[in-house]
Amino acid sequence: MVPISLEGKVALVTGGGQGLGAETARTLHRAGARVAVTYFEGGGGVNRGKAEALTVELGEGAMAIEGDVRDFEAAQTAAAAVTDQWGGLDILVNNAAILRDRSLAKMSFEEWQAVIETNLTGVFNMTKSSLPHLRAGGRVINMASIAAIMGFFGQANYAAAKAGVIGLTRVLSRELGRKGITVNAIAPGVVLTEMGQSIPEDVRAEMLRQIPLGKFGEPSDIANAVLFLASPLAGYITGQTLQVNGGWVG
Repeated sequence: MVPISLEGKVALVTGGGQGLGAETARTLHRAGARVAVTYFEGGGGVNRGKAEALTVELGEGAMAIEGDVRDFEAAQTAAAAVTDQWGGLDILVNNAAILRDRSLAKMSFEEWQAVIETNLTGVFNMTKSSLPHLRAGGRVINMASIAAIMGFFGQANYAAAKAGVIGLTRVLSRELGRKGITVNAIAPGVVLTEMGQSIPEDVRAEMLRQIPLGKFGEPSDIANAVLFLASPLAGYITGQTLQVNGGWVG
């Protein structure tokens, strides 16, 4: 048995109150890391409530931080809060993302901009803000998507943003390698989170027929991939995009 221990490590998971972010936070915490999750103070306090409920569930070594990843100053404040609490940062998981699906002909500029600002600019904001706090041997793990590779109908904004994340990952792996910091991305397939379940049933049925393993992913499938990339076992892996999709390729 080769155990994965993150004892003594500090992790920050953006959008960590629900879905993949919450499962990632749980997994990193079980491995021994102290974990902070950010939430966007919107939706009538729902996001805050979910994030705070998660920290109560995890107990000691967990905290929730308000942080709109679209806002560079808010990102700086969130990253600094982790260092203030725990003395530094070892693992950054850029998970926060939204969907605003619509064909290009019907997509508004606001729908385009909202997705780009959250899903791509948010990764820039959080990574740049975290650099002063990331310790040597740190890990940056970015959530990309199968959409960046497949280019699904109605996802021009989402696919473009996630493709940008993959490109940004490659560049940052070169820039941060000299500091011993690895930068990788994970490109999940369809995962049965709230976001995945929002896909129309007939579309999901067609997607399922194209997956060799014959099933959709579970949040734990993605969280376990994050755990591996965050661990010492992945110390010589950087600039890569790990596809976790049940074998579904274009």
